[in-house]
Amino acid sequence: MSGAGKTVCVTGASGYIASWLVKFLLQRGYTVKASVRDPNNPKKRDHLLKLDGAKERLHLFKAELLEDGSFDAAIDGCEGVFHTASPFYHAVTDPQKFFCIDGQALLSWFQAELIDPAVKGTLNVLGSCAKTSSVKRVVLTSSIAAVAYNGKPRTPEVVVDESWFSDPDFCKEAKMWYVVSKTLAEDAAWKFAKEKGFDMVTINPAMVIGPLLQPVLNTSAEAIANLLKGSQTYANASFGWVNVKDVAYAHIQAFEIPSATGRYCLVERVAHYSQVVEILRKLYPSSQLPDKCADDKPFVPIYQVSKEKAKSLGIDYIPIEQSIQETVESLKEKNFIGATSSNM
Repeated sequence: MSGAGKTVCVTGASGYIASWLVKFLLQRGYTVKASVRDPNNPKKRDHLLKLDGAKERLHLFKAELLEDGSFDAAIDGCEGVFHTASPFYHAVTDPQKFFCIDGQALLSWFQAELIDPAVKGTLNVLGSCAKTSSVKRVVLTSSIAAVAYNGKPRTPEVVVDESWFSDPDFCKEAKMWYVVSKTLAEDAAWKFAKEKGFDMVTINPAMVIGPLLQPVLNTSAEAIANLLKGSQTYANASFGWVNVKDVAYAHIQAFEIPSATGRYCLVERVAHYSQVVEILRKLYPSSQLPDKCADDKPFVPIYQVSKEKAKSLGIDYIPIEQSIQETVESLKEKNFIGATSSNM
């Protein structure tokens, strides 16, 4: 019970990573002040209120990323702040609805829905931290998106590490707006922390999969669900993958270990979607899975991500095969996909 007697804040507490973070913090004895956009919405709160220790040590607060000072009450009196709240979209499902003949309406949407909440929201939370003398360390949930997209080649022999930074201009040119939002948010956070002189650590996970605690489907788990729901093709894309439990644990370690500093990339393995499909095929041989790529181009190469720094947090990664199976079983349990027989 390393957190007994200590109070911490988790922003965006109803989210995928944050829900596991709250669960683990409560298990360790922490009192958790959790911010959600709407504490009266059962989908935002009920799964948190059911966690062990929630009745005694979980307190919900309403807060909005773009509302100045709205995190003050949640952060007041906390020793640590875990800022996880940020939108996650890889793509707009129906760009046509924006009538963006010249692309301006779509660009405005990304600015309003992704970039502003990520950047301004982060600075809003950090502003509340700077006003609160009890805060000893802030742990910011960033992303590998803020690390690996800078135009440098990423091939099997290349090792990405924490010294890499994504280039926002390169990402804007490539219209990778989620990557832009995470890159600008982390950059703004580091500048603010340096200016105010407070202790901050960032966690930079890749595609996060594993069991869902929340009742709504999140973007990264949806990527697995879509492969099992009759999709004819898989994307020609390679991503790093990591289990949500490892990510939540890394956040707590980054707060509790005094020597933790800087950024921590979290990637168990980089795998092309074709490899993910093959793992699914071995686990669930009776499933209907796509057998061809969405395009005829050469496969986007895989690359390596250094695990050295993550080891200093005591991370012993859950293998991707187990993470994929845990994701599928959780998706079935929550009825996001139909029954799928496993040969495990």
